[in-house]
Amino acid sequence: MDPQFLAELERIVGPDGIVRDDAELATYESDGLAKMRSRPGAAVLPGSAEEVQQVVGLCHAAGVPFVARGSGTGLSGGALPRPDGVLIVMTRLKRILDIDIPNRRITVEPGVLNLEVSQAVAGDGCYYAPDPSSQVICSIGGNLAENSGGAHCLKYGFTVHHVLGVEAVLPDGELVRLGGPALDNPGYDLLGVLVGSEGTLAVVTKVTLRLLRKPAAVKTLLAAFDSTEAAGNAVSGIIGAGIIPAAVEMMDRLTIEAAEAAVHPNFPQAEAILIVELDGAEADVTALFSLVQQVCTDSGAREIQVAQTDAQRARFWMGRKAAFAAMGRVSPSYYVQDGVIPRTKLPEVLARIRSLEEESGLRIGNVFHAGDGNLHPLVCYDDRIPGQPDLAQRVASDILTFCLDAGGSITGEHGVGADKADQMPKMFSATDLEAMQRVRCAFDPRNLCNPGKVFPTPRLCGEVPGPYRAHPAEQAGLAARV
Repeated sequence: MDPQFLAELERIVGPDGIVRDDAELATYESDGLAKMRSRPGAAVLPGSAEEVQQVVGLCHAAGVPFVARGSGTGLSGGALPRPDGVLIVMTRLKRILDIDIPNRRITVEPGVLNLEVSQAVAGDGCYYAPDPSSQVICSIGGNLAENSGGAHCLKYGFTVHHVLGVEAVLPDGELVRLGGPALDNPGYDLLGVLVGSEGTLAVVTKVTLRLLRKPAAVKTLLAAFDSTEAAGNAVSGIIGAGIIPAAVEMMDRLTIEAAEAAVHPNFPQAEAILIVELDGAEADVTALFSLVQQVCTDSGAREIQVAQTDAQRARFWMGRKAAFAAMGRVSPSYYVQDGVIPRTKLPEVLARIRSLEEESGLRIGNVFHAGDGNLHPLVCYDDRIPGQPDLAQRVASDILTFCLDAGGSITGEHGVGADKADQMPKMFSATDLEAMQRVRCAFDPRNLCNPGKVFPTPRLCGEVPGPYRAHPAEQAGLAARV
């Protein structure tokens, strides 16, 4: 990159806040989707919102693309850097700025880890509901970018339902505040547009989150089944009975074996298990929990374990939340997919995935938020065998087609990123995509903010093409040269 530009970056963040050595930049060349790699031209680690604003402003003035990155746990290539751009690493912005228990809200910087929010307010009887499996390491900024959910999204919703306001730097360097302390604000819902926009509209520097009171009662069970179809029928039966659990999670035999090898949760040997959790008032939870047990029994559960202590409940969840990382115990490499289907289609889609497993010769583990139909198939492969990585990618793509055929979506919470951008035309028409692009252009007309993500092909916003996006005043000069 241009030495003068790099010198300006260093002036903003200091000598210890810039990474430009090629070997050190290898740390940042991928997020959790390690199959996709691209080394940034430079990386900066700002220590304040003011430094973020100055870095973005500098990139805008120079026409240099930039990508914001949190903890790097994303699974769609959403934080994939640009070799001609700057990676803005937000991990130093990790302060909890304000805790307001009477109004049940907390304000944090984007580098604060998900679990740290609940830990900070646990003594006041509160918690933060969205709980991705990577909550011990994923950051609030990344959660906001991808609109992450987690195991308890069935009852409590996704990140968008728990964000009250943000402070963010727009692609031209302007600092704006969207939303606020109230639950509803007048005007256009620009906050709703920003949450889930995968870092393509702005760089978030501050987030105000909604807190919940800990429920009076929590009951959790684990049910073992002889088939994934039977477990899927149990899920439909529970929801069909009018029960909205806090969480309904499913794991199949392969993911059970992986979790057992990694963290030893002492799960029963089965083709599938369900973890079902109810919370709320003591009387309501007790009455509905008996009904859940009956539905599981009627659906063919051959074993039901009810957590009698907090430690036993934690053991159930430890096994479930370790599933992704644990797959390394049973496969040299694996491809994590993320799609959504209607709950009633679970048996049908699982049967198609099983047939695909037989056709491809690749093992596929299934672990998902069964209550809302959010599938996370884990396609196992060996990257030392020629052709297997590409085969795994095709298998993962086929699974998304199954989801769309069933009336679902190509992503539930991992985002589109760079990985699934070419899948977008399968779900949206050209007119739909153009409408989305107009929103993006309103925020970022020069396409500098996390370019190459979400949309299937590079799209301009009316400006003349060039090596970088030109200022309007520069366009006439560019036009004369092309």
